[in-house]
Amino acid sequence: MPFGGKFPTLGTNPHSWGFPTTDAVGYPVVIDWATSEIAMGKVQQYKRENKKLESAFGVDKDGNPTDDPFAVVALLPFGRHKGYGLGLLNELYGAAIGGSLPTLRGRNTEAEGTGEKTTCAFYFQIVHPDAIHVGDFSKGRSQSENITAVLNDILGHGNESCMLPGTIEANSAKLSEKANGLLFSEAEIKGFIELAEECGLDASAWAPESLPAFAG
Repeated sequence: MPFGGKFPTLGTNPHSWGFPTTDAVGYPVVIDWATSEIAMGKVQQYKRENKKLESAFGVDKDGNPTDDPFAVVALLPFGRHKGYGLGLLNELYGAAIGGSLPTLRGRNTEAEGTGEKTTCAFYFQIVHPDAIHVGDFSKGRSQSENITAVLNDILGHGNESCMLPGTIEANSAKLSEKANGLLFSEAEIKGFIELAEECGLDASAWAPESLPAFAG
């Protein structure tokens, strides 16, 4: 949803960044965010759990802000005009590489007969650390040591309990490894069952009470 708009002409348009920080913190810092207040996947999660959103992050069919996940038809940009600007950047990159019109993206029926594409566009860029290595680090530090020093400075000064993007995922990966498999909440399992039944599949073996529980 554009900032100040009423009609959803923008998607959640996510940005993702990853940094090789395993030497510094034990895992890569991975930043992945939607340019909307929350991801639509979170709205689906709140639906499954029958909970209100933390705030009016979306709009209903009339364009009014709402915290009811069942009424949300589009999401507001985070940071007002700033999130809108980032989402717009995605659309412009997509337009430059052959992306479809945002209002027709993923909507084959609406686009029928228009000659317009309905597919998504993705832009990936990989920068080798050596490509931006200038060898001009304080106190003779290496690039890796300088990254560590910067992260230690950010997480120092009373900020030691703060998380880095990727911390939750790294901890979840450790739990999955300990459990010898992926971990899902009961609400997620019920969501899988609903999808399976919609596809005409027998999901009786997936009943949460019949699955092993992991206490961590």
